[in-house]
Amino acid sequence: MWELKRSDGELLVETGVEGPAAKMGHRLTLTVPWQARVRWRSDRPVAAEMTADVSALEVVRGDGGVTGLSGPEKLLARSNAVKSLNAKRYRCVVFRTDAIERSEGGYRLIGTLEINGTTRERVVDLRVEDAGDRWRMACRATVCHSEFGLKPYSMMMGAMKVADEVTVSFEAEREKDC
Repeated sequence: MWELKRSDGELLVETGVEGPAAKMGHRLTLTVPWQARVRWRSDRPVAAEMTADVSALEVVRGDGGVTGLSGPEKLLARSNAVKSLNAKRYRCVVFRTDAIERSEGGYRLIGTLEINGTTRERVVDLRVEDAGDRWRMACRATVCHSEFGLKPYSMMMGAMKVADEVTVSFEAEREKDC
């Protein structure tokens, strides 16, 4: 069994901005605390589960906008993101799979993604690189708020709003077993 945690890598969420006043808004990069377990049979992974605590997300930066993202604005953006994700009620986002196939450059994980109490099937292509004494893993995927019953944050009567589609990226490293 492999156990991975936030200190092994990072999970980022990147948002976009839509609407007639989109140029005024910031494209946010959020970091989310996470942990994962990977179950192995012989020399291959057979199941995995990753949990991300969206109630504890942090705003890393905000690109674009009329002015730079200040400290108080980061706190407000964090509060709005936590509220939009309904994190008081559904604190965690969970990806589970027990269908892992070898693919070119890594593995294909066929499983389910649970957000806001809604579960959807999801396929994730995880790149794995042999870095000598370590394994490097990475993937990138898009997720739509609307697919999980979430309404992106908006202001000015919808003239500026967070884009429905966000990009989630994951990178981690793990020492090879002896």
